[in-house]
Formats: sequence, structure tokens, C-alpha cells
Amino acid sequence: MSGARLSASKVFVTGLQVQAQIGVYRHEIGRVQPLIVDVELDVPTADTDRLADTVNYETILKAAQDIAEAGHIDLVETFAHRLAARCLEDARVVRARVRIEKPLALAPHAVGAGVEITVERG
Repeated sequence: MSGARLSASKVFVTGLQVQAQIGVYRHEIGRVQPLIVDVELDVPTADTDRLADTVNYETILKAAQDIAEAGHIDLVETFAHRLAARCLEDARVVRARVRIEKPLALAPHAVGAGVEITVERG
């Protein structure tokens, strides 16, 4: 890119499907439910063709799966905060936006419900 300066990039994963034990209601305890996860990370980058120089989006998949497999979580907010914290473990990530949708939360009255958080390195 002649004359252009790359100042930041967004690494994102959308529509990631995770099965998790989540919920506070009696009918949710001990039951696995689907979550749909969207993550967007702001990272400063340079023009590169090396995977090691980037934030690999497979790490987002692994973090979401690890959180889901760790056991029951009451709230989607908790899931979102844990995932954002895992994303910020990479020092290159300056901002993480995490959206967790729980498709069965209000079924059949709504397609989904959930939470979206944004966390910035402080």
C-alpha cells in the first residue's frame, strides 16, 4: 500500500457456536444449551505474512470452548467477561468486543437474547 500506513486491524470471529451449561433457572441447570459468540479484537499490526505476527482467531475458538467446558456458568455476562479477559491475555489486543447470544432464552418468542460487552486495556 504505497503512501498508506496501517495503524490497527480488527480480528474477528462471528457466529461461533458453543455448547455450554449456562443459566440460572431450574430447567437450565445440568443442561447444555447453544450459545452464539461474536468477538472483535482491535490490534495494532504491521503489514505481515507471518501467522506469529498476528492474533490467530483459532485462539478465540479455543478460549470459548475452554470456558464452556470448565463447567456451569449462571449468566451470559459472566461468559462474555471471561472470554474478553482471555482475549486480553494477548498483550497486542487493545480492545475486545464480545457478544454472546443465547438462542433458546426467549424461544419461541424471540430468535435470541444476550449481551454484548466491550473491554479496553487500561
